[in-house]
Formats: sequence, C-alpha cells, structure tokens
Amino acid sequence: MNRLELLIIIIVCVGMIGYGISLSQKETPKVAKIPEIETRDSGEIEMVTRELFEENYQKAEQIMATMTIEQKVSQLFLSAYPGASAVQQVSQKTPGGYLFFAKDFKGKTREAFIDEISNLQKESPVSLFIAVDEEGGSVVRASYYPAFRSTKFESPQKLGSLDNILQDAKEKSDFLKELGINLNLAPVVDVCEKSSSFIYPRTYGKSYEETAEYAAEVVKVMNERRMISCLKHFPGYGDNVDTHTGIAVDSRAIEEFEQKDFLPFESAIAANAPAVLVNHNIIQCMDETKPATLSKEVHDILREKLAFSGVIITDDLAMQAVKNYVEDGNAAYFAILAGNDMIITSDFEKHQKEVMDAFREGKIEEDTIHKAVRRILAMKIAYGIIK
Repeated sequence: MNRLELLIIIIVCVGMIGYGISLSQKETPKVAKIPEIETRDSGEIEMVTRELFEENYQKAEQIMATMTIEQKVSQLFLSAYPGASAVQQVSQKTPGGYLFFAKDFKGKTREAFIDEISNLQKESPVSLFIAVDEEGGSVVRASYYPAFRSTKFESPQKLGSLDNILQDAKEKSDFLKELGINLNLAPVVDVCEKSSSFIYPRTYGKSYEETAEYAAEVVKVMNERRMISCLKHFPGYGDNVDTHTGIAVDSRAIEEFEQKDFLPFESAIAANAPAVLVNHNIIQCMDETKPATLSKEVHDILREKLAFSGVIITDDLAMQAVKNYVEDGNAAYFAILAGNDMIITSDFEKHQKEVMDAFREGKIEEDTIHKAVRRILAMKIAYGIIK
C-alpha cells in the first residue's frame, strides 16, 4: 500500500468517526475550506488550498500589465456615485466601481438609469462594479422608488421562511441585473441577542445556526444569478451601537465569536461567498485599539481562521466611528495596510491621493496593491463584468 492510499483510508475513517460523533451530540457542523490533495512526480503528497478566484488570476495579471500604478490604486475604491462628473472621472481615474444610494435613483426612470450605467461602462477603461445596498426593509435603494419597482423589497424578517428568502433573492438579483447593477452589499448575516439592538431589524431574526443556513443558501442563489453578494458585517455586529454616529466597543470574548458570530460567515464562505464587508466596531478580544476595518488582526482572522480568499471590503470610511479614530486623514492608508482589498469612500479623489502618496513614500508595498487588484479584477472576470 502506497502513502496516498494510506492517507485516503485514514481520512475516510476519521470522517466516519467525526460524522458519528456529530450525530450523537447534535453539534452544529463547522465548515472550512477543504484542502485539495495533489501528488508530485516523486510520489510525495502536497496539501494545496485553492483561492476562490485563482483560475482568473492569469487573465487579471494580463490586464494589470497594461495599467499604470495610478489606475491600479484607483481599482481599490468603491466610490459613492458622483453624478454628472462620473463619466469624466472614470475616463481619467478609473475607480473600481460606484456605490449608488437612494438619492441616485430619485427622479429617474428605469430606462434613463440603465442608459446612464451603460454609458459609464463604455467610458471606463476597466469595467466597473455598480453596487447598492438592496437588503430589503429599511435599507433599499432602487426599489424605494415606484418608477423602478411597484413595491419595495421586504425585510428578511417579514419574509420569514427560507423559501420566501430564496425567492426574494432570485427576484432581487434579476431586478438589479436588469438595471446594470452587479454587486449587492447583502446579505446581512449578523445575529443579535436583543431585538432592541441597532442592527436587529436588518438581520434574519434567526438563531446563529439558522442564519448560517440562510446565508449559505442566499449566496448560492445569488451566484446562480451571477449577482455578487457581500456578507456583512464581519466579524459580527452583535448588539453594538450605531457606528454611523460614533465608536462602538465590543467586549465579548473570542470564544463567543468562534462559537456564534463566525458560524454564518463560515457557512457562506464554504458556499463560495465572493466578498465580505468588515464593520467599524472595536473588537477588544481581537484588537483593543483599532476599529475592525483598520485592524490587521481582524483581517488575519478572516483570511486564516475562516479561510476566506475573496474580496474584503471596508464599511464606509465616512462613518463617524472611523472619523473619530483617524484624525490625520490616513483612514484609507490604514485600511489597505490592515488587509482590505476595496475601500468604500465618499471622497474618492482624496483617498486615492492618500494611498498614492503612501505608495510613493514607500509606506505601502506594490505587492500589497498588486494582490488586492488581482482579486478585484479576478472577481470581475468570474462574474462576467470583465469579458
């Protein structure tokens, strides 16, 4: 019996034992990225973990070879839509994409909006992410206006059952794609212990285990519809206060995150979730001093412990929790150093310059920018945004 056959037998036996234990104890299964087994010519066994968009890296590298460093840095930003100046901006700066809020749909017809997005894509040297927060309920953008949809998308809690949630995910994805939108900053996979918590109305209102199931199935549906999903708000918002208006400090133990809050993220990552958005809470058990968005320790946990290899996106750097922490205008710089691939910003020009200046001063290595842009472009390729 050779080494490969012996390893396979051991894996099967251990798996059968583990399965029996989980059934008898009714434990929630922990999901993780499964390593692939490859055999070298010498017969040695090598464990290889594939990154989510790895098969698109070569094409991404070819595109990057034609880009200037300024264009690469611009790809790191998902900018609030600037309106009439967008066409000029995409032709000169080439941001990674635009985030549309409800105001950007106001007073427009479906046809006018579709033409606007189509024209933007034609003018941009690199195809854009066109993003919204279309969660349903209190957070809707396009469906807020009857000119786009006769009724707003319902909140996940009002929809209730998994069947209703999945049907809604199908309808929402198709609706957004018809408008030219390719990235929905949803689903919200946070779980609250208290119904009075700030984030609770935007959650599924389910247990950690049920939320994990819902999250994975929604991601699968969105992937089938070729709509990019984005899990939020890592590492789990919990019962914390609103970071739009100030700093939230989370004093929970790491074991609580590992046993509860991580479950929906782990489940959805195993279902090939392409993107994760990080919150602004200060998670003391991970990093006592910095908001999660700006913390390398938090990003290392997402990359290493949860084996996430897709695109990491910041929550909006315009939110007060970041402004209160960063007073010297270096939020974008700190966000890149922490390990984010993309930055949501309301001031693209300022933050793009900030990262470019840091690069020129040697504070950010080109390899850091290279890896982030490669993931971004590879995700665009995977979802057909770049043909």
